[in-house]
Amino acid sequence: MRLKALTLAAALALTPLVAQAQAAEPAPAKFKAVKIVLIGDSTSAVQGGWGPSFCGWHVTSFAACINLARGGRSSGNYRTEGSWALAMDEIKSSGFTDTYVLIQFGHNDQPGKPGRSTDLATEFPVNMKRYVEEVKAAGGKPVLVTPLTRRSFKDGKLLDDLGPWADAVRKVAAETGVPLVDLHARSQAAVQAMGPVEAMKFAQRPPSAEVLEAATKTGTTIAASTGVPVMPGAPPAAQNNAAVEPMGQAKLSFDYTHLGVVGADYFSAIVTDELSKSVPALRRYLIQ
Repeated sequence: MRLKALTLAAALALTPLVAQAQAAEPAPAKFKAVKIVLIGDSTSAVQGGWGPSFCGWHVTSFAACINLARGGRSSGNYRTEGSWALAMDEIKSSGFTDTYVLIQFGHNDQPGKPGRSTDLATEFPVNMKRYVEEVKAAGGKPVLVTPLTRRSFKDGKLLDDLGPWADAVRKVAAETGVPLVDLHARSQAAVQAMGPVEAMKFAQRPPSAEVLEAATKTGTTIAASTGVPVMPGAPPAAQNNAAVEPMGQAKLSFDYTHLGVVGADYFSAIVTDELSKSVPALRRYLIQ
């Protein structure tokens, strides 16, 4: 009994010393990681874009990847509706060694989309430059991304309706000295090489028989869903971009703009490749 009492007394006497030793131990070093934030429209958003495959398959566990892109948004209304204020809170949050912000707009800045369209000469480049400046001011590192191509063809040739917006983004990147991911150029080349029929695999849903037949026979894509049979000799109807790019979530349907799983995987690999070249510091955080 006496031996047990002595043992207990010794243990109690050592307790403060053990506590002091534990308190004196240095705190573990903070885990070093970077953050990647995606800003843009449906072609980079969680549904309909390349963003989910990029964050899910091409970013290591040493980086947080947050997709704040939203369907139907342009460089103008992404800010006016308050989405940019939310993004800025994310960019300013501490705990990461660096925060990279990928910014891609253009589709909804085009004419014909009330409440979204911006003027190519006077508004769009100003908006893109302002995003760059505000990301820098918040301590982030902006990266501009040219808009993903649409997949509409005429006589076997891919239509480049987003070319002027891609050029504007390239110019802003050069003027501000920020990295550029030229997704437009890479996606244009890839889709043109495939042709209209093979490129249909990138959509969220398979094409109708009429759409597939028209592209196979003529090399021209017709409206994704007109509800009207294709008449022999009739001119092809163009895709109504305002209808297939609504405000909010992208529709789960066939069109020449949005991406299904195959498309998201394909174009996210291109983004990753271009990003590793334009931002060498990010290579260690990317999976190619």
